[in-house]
Amino acid sequence: MNAAMQAAGTTIEYEPPRNLAEFMSLALAMESEAAQRYAELADAMEMANNVEVAELFRRMANIETGHARAVMAQMHWREYVPRGSPFSEGPETPGEDAVHYLMQPYHALELALACEERAERFYADLAAAVEDAEVREAARGLEAEEREHVALVRAWLARAEKPAENWADDPDPPRYVD
Repeated sequence: MNAAMQAAGTTIEYEPPRNLAEFMSLALAMESEAAQRYAELADAMEMANNVEVAELFRRMANIETGHARAVMAQMHWREYVPRGSPFSEGPETPGEDAVHYLMQPYHALELALACEERAERFYADLAAAVEDAEVREAARGLEAEEREHVALVRAWLARAEKPAENWADDPDPPRYVD
């Protein structure tokens, strides 16, 4: 039985996990990938001297790292051994091209919100698709956790200042010479 995930306007077919270990391995891969990407985005924002957004991405990386550690603790795994993911990019991973060097915290929060919403939908869809009751229960648990993250990011977004429409206008744009 195949399952499907919507990503970037396309549907990705994949074989759903057959048991709890496979499911938690997938969840660990997703959380670890998201943590790594947020850390990369934080580094990119630091290089662009966008410290405020870099700190926000670093915070998201730390949150995702905490989720990965929680999965490992729950499964009593001592080390993370990447087992691969059926996706080129997981549902909770922000795209590499989703940032702009002048983006503001509001934009970073919108990006994080979209990732958390995709993760929530992914776990809900997976819970509906799997036959194993233990996997279904674990997927529902992670769906609920992602729902809490959605609420948290929405609360942060509500407090963030919405940028002006011309936020990307740079009076001194970078110049590249080949």
